[in-house]
Amino acid sequence: MTVHAFYWGKAHEILFPGWPGSSTGMYVLAVFFIVFLAMLVECLAHCQLIKPGSNRTAACFYRTGYRAVRAGLAYMVILAVMSYNAGIFLAAIFGHAVGYLVFGSGFYYGVEEPSSSDIGVGPEKI
Repeated sequence: MTVHAFYWGKAHEILFPGWPGSSTGMYVLAVFFIVFLAMLVECLAHCQLIKPGSNRTAACFYRTGYRAVRAGLAYMVILAVMSYNAGIFLAAIFGHAVGYLVFGSGFYYGVEEPSSSDIGVGPEKI
């Protein structure tokens, strides 16, 4: 069944053939999986895992692999939303919002807003 408009329902494939099927429990599991996946994408987008002073070449390859994993997970969220299931769409939005609140906003870590001198890319900051 090809759907080209948002709909409410649980009997549709989301990411894999036959999943979640027509079971309500599997649909709820799919919704929680998409929330978790969207939160993980936000975590990977905002967490800095490389220590200052690390080997530049190793850090470059690590960042490249890290970005590839993040992009792959983000595309999985996009593909899930392309199922046009409104519940999955709302789960993706909720997961990204909660993920940003926890990992990106500084609300839980007490990080202050960046000043205008912290804006920019690389050594050329505004």
